[in-house]
Amino acid sequence: MELTEFVIKTITIVVVFALTLLIAMYSTWAERKVAGFIQDRVGPNRAGPGGLLQPLADAGKMFFKEDFIPALANKWLFIAGPSLAMLTALLASAVIPFGSTFKWDGVEVALQGVESNIGILYVFGVVALGVYGIMIGGWASNNKFSLLGAIRAASQNISYEVAMGLSLIAILMMSSSLSLGEIVAQQHGANWNVFYQPLGFIIFLTCSFAECNRVPFDLPECETELVGGYHTEYGSMKLGF
Repeated sequence: MELTEFVIKTITIVVVFALTLLIAMYSTWAERKVAGFIQDRVGPNRAGPGGLLQPLADAGKMFFKEDFIPALANKWLFIAGPSLAMLTALLASAVIPFGSTFKWDGVEVALQGVESNIGILYVFGVVALGVYGIMIGGWASNNKFSLLGAIRAASQNISYEVAMGLSLIAILMMSSSLSLGEIVAQQHGANWNVFYQPLGFIIFLTCSFAECNRVPFDLPECETELVGGYHTEYGSMKLGF
């Protein structure tokens, strides 16, 4: 039974990992489509119908491109930066519930990597570590544009974490729990917290875009000023991470 539980849990974690990457890929595709519409452009439209295969084409391009490290960069920190950024993203996704439980071979399995009664605190703690990945990568590149972009990104992440945390206080008081599983379960049906806390939702969504450096909070990656920001010197899968 223990071996069966281990195998099922491993499969669950792999599925969660794959879903996380898939969501990230097509969130980027949707962002590019929306940006194209707003700017009177078509957006991705070459790979697949409506550009649906564009994220897979981008992933393949990154995977097969030559990996390089600038001559004057700090080699180990240059590698550690994107590794830490990717690690924190995956660690945070481990406690996110993707669905309810189901039974497999007599074992009840939760569609969640790890169930924790302090899931919210865990996510905030792990996400805060992502700042170090950006700073390490920007500094290790030995490029002034990368360093300036890293400083901007770190400052922006730290600043918006405060507002993001405050926007969750009302939800935590309503749910009386720090467990993401319990918070999701309490919203079964149409009993969504967004209806009770619309202002908190807008603040949280805005801070989420800022934390991820997405448009219009893409100052750390401002191409007109900083070339490519903290990932100017990165390529291949390091850029992807």
